[in-house]
Amino acid sequence: MLVALLALQAGSLVAPAYACGCGAMIPGSGARIGVDRETSAVHWDERTRTERIVMRFTVRGDAEKAAWVMPVPHRADVRLGDPALFDALDRLTAPAYEDRDYFWPRSGDWPFSSGDGGSVGAAPPTATAPGVGVVGRERLGPFDVARLTATDPDALGDWLRRNGFELSDRLAGELRPYVERKWEYVAVRLAPEQAGTPLRGALDPLRITFANDTPVYPMRLSRLAKTPQALDLYVLSGHRMEPQGRIGGDRPAVTFAGTLDAPDGAVAELTGRGAVFLTAVEQHFPVPARIDGDHTLVRSAADTPYRTVYYTDRLLTVGGVPAWLLTVLGAALLTAAGALVAVRTRRAKGGVRSAA
Repeated sequence: MLVALLALQAGSLVAPAYACGCGAMIPGSGARIGVDRETSAVHWDERTRTERIVMRFTVRGDAEKAAWVMPVPHRADVRLGDPALFDALDRLTAPAYEDRDYFWPRSGDWPFSSGDGGSVGAAPPTATAPGVGVVGRERLGPFDVARLTATDPDALGDWLRRNGFELSDRLAGELRPYVERKWEYVAVRLAPEQAGTPLRGALDPLRITFANDTPVYPMRLSRLAKTPQALDLYVLSGHRMEPQGRIGGDRPAVTFAGTLDAPDGAVAELTGRGAVFLTAVEQHFPVPARIDGDHTLVRSAADTPYRTVYYTDRLLTVGGVPAWLLTVLGAALLTAAGALVAVRTRRAKGGVRSAA
């Protein structure tokens, strides 16, 4: 889907402190910035071959300005996204919580413990450089957005540096494959309305739309991260969609899959009001340096619905009394009654013989 690079404008470069599923974070000299959470949604329209990506970052640190660069395979349209989209997707994909009874006592249950028991399962100015073309620039809320093309990786690096984006040689090298494939770029500069205010909390989401033959989620820049990474991705399409491979991380896990028959609100604004299949995917990258490519999103073998369920295990009781205890006591009483009957029967037979 997308790859994003957040960077500070001005000053000399220090090593990236954080990278997420969207790219690399590069603070300027004397400033710190990090991403606490990055949430992405992809809408893939197979009929029109159109991909829409909505991203929102929750940041922390003392940086007052930042830049975000995202490679895209074709000319992109950029606009502000609706913050309500992610709240709606969170609600739609929320796990279910169910109670589950068990019969025999476990650790924590009487008589093993006096506890209650129970467990839960688990942008930039428009100056140009050779090989770079600015194809558009616009102001979107707090963002100054430029759309550009690049035919040479060194030229792209020169353009970014001339416009205040200091990139390391290592990061420029990771951008080279996108330049070689003639991808274009969306470069975004945060232009806060109130000067001197550090970037903190959730930033306004951006929605980027472009044509594409196959939906992708670029991840290559995340290989620069120095700490384990996590990817949380919503995919909305006509069918259940999943990443084609691991690209150097753990196996991607589907946490939700299901059809939205009549989406409304922010979801409908993104996808339209017709039925759409929503898939939520998460993946962990314990060693980011092993990331070896971008995610290609492909249709699953079947549109099998799925929802994560967390169970609260409870000891089965009858009238507040553990069922196992009632069963044991009942069995003991039946055994005692049977033994008593057997004894009386033997005595009765013994009495008959004596009388004879």
